[in-house]
Amino acid sequence: MPELPEVEITARLIGEAIAGARVASTLAPGINALKTFDPPLQALDGTTLTGVTRRGKHLVIENDTGLVVLVHLMSAGRLQLFDRRASLRDRTSRVLIRLDGDRELRLREFGTKQAAWARVLRSDELDDEDVIATLGPEAWPDPPPFLPLLAQPRPLHTLLRDQRVIAGIGRSWVDEILWVARLSPFKRGADLTEEEAAALRDATLDRLGAAIAHYEEVLRLPLPDKLPLPLQVHRKQGEPCPRCGTTLEAVHYEDYVMSYCPREQTGGKPLRDRRLSRLLK
Repeated sequence: MPELPEVEITARLIGEAIAGARVASTLAPGINALKTFDPPLQALDGTTLTGVTRRGKHLVIENDTGLVVLVHLMSAGRLQLFDRRASLRDRTSRVLIRLDGDRELRLREFGTKQAAWARVLRSDELDDEDVIATLGPEAWPDPPPFLPLLAQPRPLHTLLRDQRVIAGIGRSWVDEILWVARLSPFKRGADLTEEEAAALRDATLDRLGAAIAHYEEVLRLPLPDKLPLPLQVHRKQGEPCPRCGTTLEAVHYEDYVMSYCPREQTGGKPLRDRRLSRLLK
């Protein structure tokens, strides 16, 4: 799932490339992906795009008429800029913004759930849109102190992925952040000490900032369908911990995996794997 670093680099690279580009026409081959009808998508036709910004895991495509396109990539979506128009046989395309000179901005989806979406809004409506209004503070580049922010009786792995608590972190980067901070994914936010909360905030800034710097170095347009995530722990179960060499473990859920180092994060004790527990019943 594209998270804060992936959405941030998408906004930076595409935003810079499309600034000043005129919209020739628009199309929504995946009609279910377009979640608004007023203003219609065609209201963008003839306008000039001014850039792309990020709100949590959301992208905001801006233009010179006070309209914006709010995009959520969900688990398998991508926003990509191409130098040619999409073939009508391209079944991944959900929303097309065709620019002068045959360039095309495409919202594409590679999963089976068809969950990625776009909404055309007036810019003064953006902050009141439910998915934006309910976002917590941004996880990067300057989140508030974590001790009061996470003071809830819920596990850190859940809290850090809750967009209402802090915006931008998902399943991939929460594993990386907790590993850097040497904290158990099941430690409750309300049980954090001041030192642990400070270490967790530092780890968040470190991992998200390093990922964005990595993408700045290795990525160019057009963005690939699959980004090269610089992960050290997530989905690396069975491999040695990059710090201590202990075999990394994982807890498997229905639709995601939580990876961790048992020596450095859980006091040497592997956590119960929900998948294996079901098999043993």
